[in-house]
Amino acid sequence: MSQDDRPEARRDGSAAAAEQPWFVYILECSDGSFYTGITNDLERRQQQHNEGTGSRYTRSRRPVILRYQEVCESRSQALIRECSLRLLTRKEKEVLVNRGRLSSRRA
Repeated sequence: MSQDDRPEARRDGSAAAAEQPWFVYILECSDGSFYTGITNDLERRQQQHNEGTGSRYTRSRRPVILRYQEVCESRSQALIRECSLRLLTRKEKEVLVNRGRLSSRRA
């Protein structure tokens, strides 16, 4: 098994990736649609989406705005949560996104 194949190793060779939290996130695209994904670096990932290198879907729908984020304990849990969020209807996603906005205003 090479160093890059080990889950605890990052591309730069450090073991910090295993300690980083994973996030599931929802972006709102310029056309009003939602995009759901996972990452362990929200800032970098949003920048990639806005530069056109994040995903094929968001490439033609820039700029995107982060509307919702949720911390997960592992990449596996983030993938499972992402799948459940993708199954939500548009209205259900809007409720989730709006609930996230309300809770962030209170903080």
